[in-house]
Amino acid sequence: MAQETPPAGSEPGGLVGPVAPGWPAPRVRGTRRHALLAPAFGALLLLGWWLLAESGRYAPFIVPTPASVAERWWRLVEDGSLLRHMGVTLREVFSGLVIGVAAAFSLGYLIAKNRIAAYTLTPYLIALQAVPIVAIAPLLIIWFGAGITSKVIICALLVFFPMLVNTILGVRNIPPDLRDMMRSLEATPLQTFWHLEMPAALPIMIGGLKVSATLSVIGAVVGEFVSASAGLGYLINFGRGTYDTPLVIAAVFTLTALALLLYGTAAWLEAVLLDWRDAS
Repeated sequence: MAQETPPAGSEPGGLVGPVAPGWPAPRVRGTRRHALLAPAFGALLLLGWWLLAESGRYAPFIVPTPASVAERWWRLVEDGSLLRHMGVTLREVFSGLVIGVAAAFSLGYLIAKNRIAAYTLTPYLIALQAVPIVAIAPLLIIWFGAGITSKVIICALLVFFPMLVNTILGVRNIPPDLRDMMRSLEATPLQTFWHLEMPAALPIMIGGLKVSATLSVIGAVVGEFVSASAGLGYLINFGRGTYDTPLVIAAVFTLTALALLLYGTAAWLEAVLLDWRDAS
C-alpha cells in the first residue's frame, strides 16, 4: 500500500493548511525567541535607567544608579534586615490572602446559589468595594491596633472582591445541561458540588486567585504605610523620610519579586489542578 501523502502545508512546521490525521501538529516557530522578549525588554529598561543616572542631570539621591541600588540591597541582606522585614510582610500577605480567599469563596458560592442572599448582600458588597482602601485603613488601625491584625484585615479586604466576583461567575456559568444530568443521576448536593461545580468553576476562580495574590501585597504595604514598625512598606517609608532612594527602590524591587512569586504560585496551582483540560 502506498504511503499516504499529507496535504500541502500540513507537514510539521507548515504555515498553512489543516493538519492531516496521524500527522504531528505543526511547530510554533519563534517560541524560543519569544521567551527572550521579556528579559531583553528588562535589559533595555535597565540600560535606560543607567544612562539616565549617569547623565548628571539628576542628583544621586533622586536617580541612583543600578549599582548603588544593588549595593544597598546587598547590605540589607548581609545585616539580616531585609529577611526580617520581608518575613513580616509575607506573614501579613499570606494570612490576608488565605482569609480573604476563603471568605470570598464561601460568600460567593452562597450568592451564586441563593437569590435572596444575592439581592440582600450585593449592594453592600459593591459599596464596600467602592470605598478606597486607603480611606478606611486609618480606621482599621484605630479599631484593631497597629499590629499584624489590622494589616491582615486590609489585605483580606483587597483580596476579597476579585475572588468573590470570579466565584459567582464560575458557579453561575455552569451549563444547565450539566446540572440536569446530575439531577437525572440523583446526585446529592455534595456530589454535585465536588463533581460538577468545583471542576467547572475552578478555571475562573483561579483567574481571580491570580489577581488576588498580587493585590494582597498592595494591601500589606498600604497598612504598613499607615502605621508599622517593620515590613517592606515600613522600609519604603523610612527610606523616603531619610532620602535614602536606593533603599526605597530596593524595597520596591523586593515587593515586586514577592508579587511575582505569589502570581507564579497561583499559575502553578492552575497547571496542577487543571491538567485534565490538556488531557481532554
